[in-house]
Amino acid sequence: MSTTTLTPAESAAAAILARLDRLPATRYIWTLVVLLSLGGMFEFYDLFMTGYVVPGLVKGGLLTGISVGMFSGPALFVASTFFGLFIGTFVFGFVADAYGRRSIFTWSMLAYCAATLIMAVQSTGVGVCLWRMIAGIGIGVELVTIDTYVAELVPRTLRGRAFAFNQCVQFCVVPVVAFISYMLVPIAPLGWDGWRWVAAIGALGALVVWFLRRAIPESPRWLVTHGRLADAEVATARIEARVRADLGGAALPEPGAHAVDDLQAKGRFAEIWHPPYRSRTIMLMVFQFFQTFGFYGFAAWVPTLIAKQTGINVGQSLMYSFIIALANPFGPLLAMTFADKWERKWQLVGAAICIGVFGVMFSQQQTMEMLILFGVLITLSNNILSYSFHSYQTELFPTRVRARAVGFTYAFSRISTVFASFIIGWFFVNFHGTVGVFGLIAFAMLMVVLSIGIWGPRTSNRSLESISH
Repeated sequence: MSTTTLTPAESAAAAILARLDRLPATRYIWTLVVLLSLGGMFEFYDLFMTGYVVPGLVKGGLLTGISVGMFSGPALFVASTFFGLFIGTFVFGFVADAYGRRSIFTWSMLAYCAATLIMAVQSTGVGVCLWRMIAGIGIGVELVTIDTYVAELVPRTLRGRAFAFNQCVQFCVVPVVAFISYMLVPIAPLGWDGWRWVAAIGALGALVVWFLRRAIPESPRWLVTHGRLADAEVATARIEARVRADLGGAALPEPGAHAVDDLQAKGRFAEIWHPPYRSRTIMLMVFQFFQTFGFYGFAAWVPTLIAKQTGINVGQSLMYSFIIALANPFGPLLAMTFADKWERKWQLVGAAICIGVFGVMFSQQQTMEMLILFGVLITLSNNILSYSFHSYQTELFPTRVRARAVGFTYAFSRISTVFASFIIGWFFVNFHGTVGVFGLIAFAMLMVVLSIGIWGPRTSNRSLESISH
């Protein structure tokens, strides 16, 4: 919207947004990112736990003799997780737009913690899969909320690094869950199956973050969009005061001119199908459907793929999977060096190309050393892809529909993962094991490169409001 034709309310909103985007990256701003990332860390624990607890569920006989349609046994458990994520993002993605980032960040976390604890005490496979799906709904809502929250709280010049750091903190938990699973899944401490301990530990840890959420303010951008300019002013002033305290009382940079979203517009799902958002929505639908084949296709199947390539047992493959998982935090950490220097869409394209190339090379290896090397390279590439698209997808839509647009398009990755588990398993059995799997992944990465490279707009170092126009 032109800054020369603003109403008084729009002028006040533009001033608040300009004040937010001019903030320097002080300790307080990074503290907000850390607190949101801690919430996401336990959500990642719960998400990546899926592949690591399957051997324990199989050992306990809980996945024997159960099926729903084409899915049975381990595939049904994995599908239950991602079907829940699909419901959370597709059906309930709007709740953070309707009720605020702060409250949904809190309550969705409590919901998936409770569901995971209930899952841990189930005695039937049906009960395990049902509560796993319910936990997935909470995780799906949390994923969307954290992404929108981070994008809206940090200044535009920090957005790339903030998402890279956010992902680094979250991915730190992946080697943790891999190690805990390696130690606990094969045994039954105190007579309780190891996989139950793995599930309960993550759920109880996430409850700690519930108490930390009090230090996180509501998004001033969300308050502005809902006509709560006075509340947005108070929230922004408090953020500024904390930043000035970090600077020892020094004056903040002067805010410049700033675009503002249409304050009269109401966030509706239909809006994402109108220009300029329609092409972005379709582009992200294609991207999200295919990116999961590379990301979860490797992460969820890596113990099985290693066992197939080398002929070792599941216990040993879990140990080597843990070694590969140690690389997870370093992908986003590496990305922090270029996150706000290179255009985001090309970071996505480059990461996808690397996943395809390194995946094909992984499938040709026979020695453990080379499998670990290319496994690490795939992991680093996957994590750079993950950081960059989590940032990118939040930048393409206005605040009033950001969560529901991200939730809707992100849902295509959730539903594709449900079928990816089945499709990858079928390729694994019928097309030369890992060679067939990574041929499929290479094709999926080609679709990612084409969708983002051709139709993706540029976003780096631009205000959210200017991108959405």
